Parts: sequence; C-alpha cells; structure tokens
Amino acid sequence: MANTPQAKKRIRRNGRRAVVNGNRVSRIRTFVKKVESALTAGDKAAAVAALSEAQPELARGVAKGVLHKNTASRKFARLTKAVAALG
Repeated sequence: MANTPQAKKRIRRNGRRAVVNGNRVSRIRTFVKKVESALTAGDKAAAVAALSEAQPELARGVAKGVLHKNTASRKFARLTKAVAALG
C-alpha cells in the first residue's frame, strides 16, 4: 500500500489515465474493425474509406503513447496490403 502522499497521488492519477487510455485503444480497435469488416464483405470502396479513417487514429494512438509506433505501422501496412489485394 502507498505510504507517501506522492505515491497515493500516483495511484489516483494512474487510475484516471487508465480509463482515458483504455478509451483511446478501444476507439482505435473500432476503426480497425471497420476496415476488417469491409474486407470480409469484399467491399473495396468501403474498405478504402475505412482505412483512410483508421490511419490517423493509429497515428494519434502513437502520439498519445497508447500504441508503439511499430505496432501501428504493422497494423496499417497489413490493412493497406489487404485492401490493395481486393482490387
């Protein structure tokens, strides 16, 4: 258990940040799932549109520190490759 005032403050702060970061990751997953669902449906136009919305979300996740830059890069590369393969 936290003994110092600073440690108690960090526990409170970490709890708040966990909620915010969880929401950010959930939002990113939603955008990625939109691309994946368009891919499974075989709808290239919808997949391209969803991919163009997902890319800035992945970049924002990196900027905010909830995703590693290589993870976001890998996800975007794989989605882009899958969308291009639909053509």
